[in-house]
Amino acid sequence: MAKQPQPISPLKNFFAGGFGGVCLVFVGHPLDTIKVRLQTQPKPQPGQTPLYSGTFDCFRKTLVGEGIRGLYRGMAAPVIGVTPMFAVCFFGFGLGKRLQQRKPDDVLTYPQLFAAGMLSGVFTTVIMAPGERIKCLLQIQAATGETKYSGSLDCAKQLYREAGIQGVYKGTVLTLMRDVPASGMYFMTYEWLKNILTPEGKSVSDLSVPRILFAGGLAGIFNWAVAIPPDVLKSRFQTAPAGKYPNGFRDVLRELIREEGVASLYKGFTAVMIRAFPANAACFLGFEVAMKFLNWVAPGL
Repeated sequence: MAKQPQPISPLKNFFAGGFGGVCLVFVGHPLDTIKVRLQTQPKPQPGQTPLYSGTFDCFRKTLVGEGIRGLYRGMAAPVIGVTPMFAVCFFGFGLGKRLQQRKPDDVLTYPQLFAAGMLSGVFTTVIMAPGERIKCLLQIQAATGETKYSGSLDCAKQLYREAGIQGVYKGTVLTLMRDVPASGMYFMTYEWLKNILTPEGKSVSDLSVPRILFAGGLAGIFNWAVAIPPDVLKSRFQTAPAGKYPNGFRDVLRELIREEGVASLYKGFTAVMIRAFPANAACFLGFEVAMKFLNWVAPGL
């Protein structure tokens, strides 16, 4: 294993992670919109065709019906939330690594990196859950033809007025179920690939831009391979009318499997995987660029 850059600075991770998250949203949001619309489209009645036959059909209909703005529907919520969310995410990963080091020059094992990544998933849920709830509702309302919410702030206000803070945080448990194991896989895979791609005798901090992009993109693929089933359940649960699933994700899971089979847990798979590589490549490149800048302007931070 190539030696990790030392010492680990959770504070630098915080600032660099925020910048990386902004890069991820701008690159990946259009396909996230497609993913959510595919995951939440109603089951067609007998003899009727589905609203969207697949990823590319959904993309075409959205672009034709709503223009390029339709692909960026609901982006205000993740943009507002993504900077602190990814800042906290990368901070949690840095803190998780720091907590497992006995000495500043200790090199962590891959299981330890996985555990540090899981901690980051716990950290981000507080920010992630309401942002995901608002984003999903805004992404599907255009497809239904109804305009209940005028924007992210209006959506948050209405949710709070209707059901209090619980309405805003609906789906938190499913967000945890998605993000904790997926974040562990995400960061462990990225560190593993960086080590593999680092030439003998070189530091991981000297990796070229194409290698960083490849490692970050593939880490995104591994992350979503773990996250898709709970993400489908989360999207369904967060966009369902109040009271539809009284037992939470168990009701969503039973309904999906009963009506649409196990394959329904992988709805939006193509859109997710097409999005995962470029979005996460951009995220980690943004993170590494920001980290180098911080190391240059504030080496003692």
